[in-house]
Amino acid sequence: MMRDKLLNWAAELQSLAQAGLYYGHDDFDRERYERIREISAEMLSERSDLPAEKVRELFCGEVGYQTPKVDTRAAIFRDGKILLVRERSGRWTIPGGWCEYNMSPADSTVKEAKEEAGLNVSVKKLIAVQDRIKHNIPEYIYGVVKIFYLCEDEGGEFSRNIETTESRYFAEDEIPDNLAIEKCSREQIMMCFEASRSEHWPAKFD
Repeated sequence: MMRDKLLNWAAELQSLAQAGLYYGHDDFDRERYERIREISAEMLSERSDLPAEKVRELFCGEVGYQTPKVDTRAAIFRDGKILLVRERSGRWTIPGGWCEYNMSPADSTVKEAKEEAGLNVSVKKLIAVQDRIKHNIPEYIYGVVKIFYLCEDEGGEFSRNIETTESRYFAEDEIPDNLAIEKCSREQIMMCFEASRSEHWPAKFD
């Protein structure tokens, strides 16, 4: 997947400026890094049509050395069908979300499955570790590492919550068209089906 060059430049400028602001001590240098960060936000605003103030809020709020965010997904199967949850937007996805700062990726996956699908699960197998930009659209201005785990349903019951309105198991030929593709593509769902059928699945990685 080819990344937009302007977004790539804006993200790199933001990363350099963020590191400079964190590690730099000279007041004049910090002023220059602040301006570089401003330019990166202006570039993004120009390309995305988002208001500059909104871009600054999303893009310029972090401190320290910039690293990718981590997103985890729980592939849960029952009778050969995969569990998807419907978000409030009306679109479907594999349960998951951002990894908590004080939890391991596997523990975060268990937490997200409980919150979004109402299920108690245990993590059984690593399916894939992916660089989001290579598999999902639209592009984000920050890096994301996506981790897919095969999980076992250990009971529970779905209840409507602030994130999801429904959960349902789908066969391979029943996957809905209205997927939240920025989080989970059809190809990623098919990958999870393959992993669920494989006794010795070699984890995929980018």
